[in-house]
Amino acid sequence: MIDSRNTGAVPTTPVAHWDVVLPDETATGRLAMDLAALLRPGDLVTLGGDLGAGKTTLARAMIRELAGDPALEVPSPTFTLMQVYDLPRHRVVHADLYRLSDSSELEELGWSEQTDGAVTLVEWAERAEGAVLHPDRLEVHITLPTDGAETMRRVRLFGFGRMAGALFRMRSIRALLDQVGFGPSQRRHLQGDASARSYERLIGAKRNAILMNAPRRPDGPPVRGSKPYSAIAHLAEDVKPFVAMARALRAHGFSAPAIYGGDLDAGLLVIEDFGNEGVLDGTPPAPVTERYERAADVLAALHGQDLPAKVPVTTGLDHHLPSYDIDALLIEVELLLDWYLPHAGGRLQPDAHRSFRQLWAAALAPSLAQKPVWVLRDYHSPNLMWLPERSGLAQIGLLDFQDAVMGPAAYDVVSLAQDARVDVPEALELALLTRYVKARRASDPSFDTKAFAASYAVMGAQRATKILGIFTRLNQRDRKPVYLNHLPRIWTYLQRCLSFPELGGLASWYKDHVPAPGAARLSPVRAAGSPAPASPTRGAPARPPETAPAADVAAPADASPPETPSEPGRA
Repeated sequence: MIDSRNTGAVPTTPVAHWDVVLPDETATGRLAMDLAALLRPGDLVTLGGDLGAGKTTLARAMIRELAGDPALEVPSPTFTLMQVYDLPRHRVVHADLYRLSDSSELEELGWSEQTDGAVTLVEWAERAEGAVLHPDRLEVHITLPTDGAETMRRVRLFGFGRMAGALFRMRSIRALLDQVGFGPSQRRHLQGDASARSYERLIGAKRNAILMNAPRRPDGPPVRGSKPYSAIAHLAEDVKPFVAMARALRAHGFSAPAIYGGDLDAGLLVIEDFGNEGVLDGTPPAPVTERYERAADVLAALHGQDLPAKVPVTTGLDHHLPSYDIDALLIEVELLLDWYLPHAGGRLQPDAHRSFRQLWAAALAPSLAQKPVWVLRDYHSPNLMWLPERSGLAQIGLLDFQDAVMGPAAYDVVSLAQDARVDVPEALELALLTRYVKARRASDPSFDTKAFAASYAVMGAQRATKILGIFTRLNQRDRKPVYLNHLPRIWTYLQRCLSFPELGGLASWYKDHVPAPGAARLSPVRAAGSPAPASPTRGAPARPPETAPAADVAAPADASPPETPSEPGRA
């Protein structure tokens, strides 16, 4: 069930509280699971209350949840005062300060160094006389009721500062899980990618599901006129577009996740779990030809339909797909100027900036004049799941389509055939394009192959240009240097597309102003030991000929499932 009622805004007051009754150890474990899911590096949780009420039991359960290991040995820090755990997702400090005689002893423990950037759980924090507290914290008070069973506990949670909002959201998530029948399920974090959204796998007794946690996107600063970047680029601000597109895609016969329930205002959805099997295989991961071909078939079938710009979210609420207009396409390519060029050591004069926009506006005009289709925008390997138990087009599971727009058909074909995160051999790229064109012409003899080929080159250059900026931004602003490793691949795709004859003016501009990643002075903001990006290579453009036969390449035998695909950001 989708709850479209206003559930209330996250509180702006500095304190929030929630009273919980725990009838038994199972309920205590569930609370530990919920608390572990909300914690982030730097968070502080204090545990107080009656002697023997179970502070250490709750802390131990939280640490095991954070570790994803229910059998992890978690000794009490009663005598050592502090235990440190270097877990895959978080560094955790567990402290028991009951034996602390003076707050000055914290210096001897190396408190500041150990807790910096860690999730910190503190029992008997009052013994430090406020020395361990900070404004953003969660306080947990556990009491033994005099009128209840021996296993019963009463817990009052207080959220201060940032943790007030986190506590409010934790309560909303618990209410949703109970409502849709996944209350008893185990919650397991799924590794994300470049997105601010987070995902968890809900492991239930009969079936699994995915919890999508996507708070409403706050508006950024105005970048053009009075509009933020997200408004100009038409990025989804909440989960309503996801719900609308999931239902619309399913109504057209495609495998988008079923929506089991959600709270639209809170940005919470429980959706169908497509499992772990994607369209890549091997080490390093490489495209599985059969699966990429089926993904191309999905696009051909989708683009051959009459697709409306208005789709329902729920009763009485519609979503209007925005047009992938010139303003959106231009502000995306300008990410190259905003991020890649400055960090590559390039300088741009105002006249060069003007010519960049003019050249792009002219190049994009023919694509924008074509009949628009649903552009899912992130149609590439992290968002394509393989569902072998289904047949035909339904074997491709679709994810991450909340930013869908009405635009040129070639855009998503480029996303697939020039995958930003994995090398797509040129022979496979050409085979995919040929396969797509043949399918389109079979259903519509008037399909203009030449116009599509030109649009493919333009949209490929646009997408590569945008991603060079996004991946540099992820390194410089978000401290995710791994994305620099993809730049040579993106550069190769860009050169293929710019070699299209009609893009000669843009190709000259890039040659004069944009250094290749191997020559650019890009400084990785990364942890020690991270691999450096490889040198770029160049390749001939892959263009769909009008009469070339589709490739018929078998998938590799005995393919093993790839790692769980991560959810991408805006690339």
